[in-house]
Amino acid sequence: MDKLHCMAVVVKVAEVGSFTAAARLLNISPPKATRAVAFLEAAVGAKLFLRSTRAVKLTEAGRLYVEDCRRILADMEEAEAAVNGSYAQPVGTLTVTAPVMFGNIFVMPVLVEFLERYPAVQGRALLFDRVANLVEEGVDVGVRIGHLPDSGINAIKVGAVRRVICGAPSYFERNGIPLDTKALSDHSVIATTGSSAPIKWRFGGANRDMTGFHPRLYCNNVEASLSAAVSGWGLAQALSYQVAKPCAEGVLKIVLEEFEDEPMPIHVIHPEGRYASAKTRAFVDMLVSKLRTAAPFDG
Repeated sequence: MDKLHCMAVVVKVAEVGSFTAAARLLNISPPKATRAVAFLEAAVGAKLFLRSTRAVKLTEAGRLYVEDCRRILADMEEAEAAVNGSYAQPVGTLTVTAPVMFGNIFVMPVLVEFLERYPAVQGRALLFDRVANLVEEGVDVGVRIGHLPDSGINAIKVGAVRRVICGAPSYFERNGIPLDTKALSDHSVIATTGSSAPIKWRFGGANRDMTGFHPRLYCNNVEASLSAAVSGWGLAQALSYQVAKPCAEGVLKIVLEEFEDEPMPIHVIHPEGRYASAKTRAFVDMLVSKLRTAAPFDG
């Protein structure tokens, strides 16, 4: 059997979680899709999928193999495009990752504009507040906030943001403004975390990691924490871009600025060692240009 075709079948089954649905999308019969997967399982000597009457899930070996298949198929697509002269034009699927709030505010408008400009490109947005492995997860372009480890990625700095403490003017009218980090223990604190464990707020200087206080309100995302802060309930720590709009509108006020940690850089990144396709180059250029002109990223 054609191994590249079988790889395409495996990738599609992994994406849709169904042999029947994958076969329909690839315009082949379900038995042919099943045979293609079985052929590759025999070739690699490992089971790629766990099958049941209700679901089809990748095994660990299958997950790794599918990522390799995606890269191989993408390389073949780009090689063919280079030969026929279409390599200079953005084509194919562009996968982009960014933190949730940052992605919603700043990356998605750029991605939508990019797709409107280049009709031959399909977009795939992966927005989550964790560090994605670009190679393993098949990501073409990512946005990282924070200092980058010494790893093999191409990175373009587009700005910087700060960790800030903020509250509503109405809260400060009732409770006063904290004059130093130790005063936080006397204030209502809102934590953005997934648990009720003691939290750690980052500052600069001697009070770098502040843990000597216990929040009364825990939220599992920044939007909820800032909503509580805007209501006047308490103080929240967030990134400067996240509070730029409410601060400009006067519904939040930043305090303790002299105790802030150093600004964190924002980078647009893409994997090193891959000859960047036209879609990646074009999107990186557009995203870098847009982000460098965004006001909240001056640190």
